[in-house]
Amino acid sequence: MAANILDYSIEALVQLFADWGEPRYRAVQVVQWVHQRAVTCFSEMTNLSLSLREKLTAEFTIVFPEIAYEKKSTDGTIKWLLRLHDGNCIETVFIPETTRGTLCVSSQVGCALNCSFCSTGKEGFNRNLSLGEIIGQLWLARQQLLRLSCSQKVTNVVMMGMGEPLLNYDQVLPALKLMLDDNAYGLSKYKVTVSTAGVVPAIERLQKDIPVALAVSLHAPNNALRNQLVPLNKKYPLEVLMPICKQYFATAAKREVTYEYVMLAGVNDGLQHTDELVRLLKGSPAKVNLIPFNPFDRARYQSSAWPVIEAFQRRLMQGGVMTWVRKTRGEDVDAACGQLAGKITDRTGRNKRWLATGRVVPAE
Repeated sequence: MAANILDYSIEALVQLFADWGEPRYRAVQVVQWVHQRAVTCFSEMTNLSLSLREKLTAEFTIVFPEIAYEKKSTDGTIKWLLRLHDGNCIETVFIPETTRGTLCVSSQVGCALNCSFCSTGKEGFNRNLSLGEIIGQLWLARQQLLRLSCSQKVTNVVMMGMGEPLLNYDQVLPALKLMLDDNAYGLSKYKVTVSTAGVVPAIERLQKDIPVALAVSLHAPNNALRNQLVPLNKKYPLEVLMPICKQYFATAAKREVTYEYVMLAGVNDGLQHTDELVRLLKGSPAKVNLIPFNPFDRARYQSSAWPVIEAFQRRLMQGGVMTWVRKTRGEDVDAACGQLAGKITDRTGRNKRWLATGRVVPAE
């Protein structure tokens, strides 16, 4: 079976062409044809020799995930359900704003983690996405926006869809490189963000490998509470996670780590939690995004009331922590933060157990 050329990193393409006796710039030309010009047929890559086009046609395909359906929210947010070659489906979301267009990209089929407030985690986990399946989401979104004659373009990418991107590091990294590469998508390093629940060894690798932005799903200011909300904390507790985060941008002026904090009524929204959070972030270039909890079927939480969220924000600001309240987008099409579920074949059995009990099950 022919290989999908989308699954080849830029470095792998350069090596492939070198093995074929072709110069490096041929690999760059193919990248430009596919990712910038959206050409999906090798025969149309007219600045390649006929023999090279024929060889590529014989040995490779250019295959993207299939759009199973598209839903548009009343606020303009667009959610795509994408069907993969094995029948699993993932979700990708485009959020248009006045000055930017943000694409929320998935990295796994389901999620290997089991954060108690997240719909994706309740669906269980099947597998990691390939490089082609990750970058294919950006390619498809750009083409769909053109088809819809949308005035907004993708200017920002957040690896904040289904899955924990740093548990699929070897596929996510080359996708990030394509996003930043001027011969592919040419996005700014300030406008591509990796969101993680706190996979410490991979955060250290990311800092060395590529200068993208970092968002950490914090959600609690102490270990006892974070263990309940984000079970990964048991492996990488705050005393291990926070020093790595605080030095992530140590050599990059005016850049901060973003800490995501979902607001759960009566759980993590007390003023004592703000004081703990101020102490936790002290001396760190940081900003906090407060996220009103977005409900999903069988969720055991409710969102904090707006007065509580506003008081939480004021207290953090008074403590010297830059704090924003994230506006909920796409909630009417289940496209808001924490609501992405897709349609997956769960290999963990977590979804079956959760549906049978109606309770959050312990993380594997």
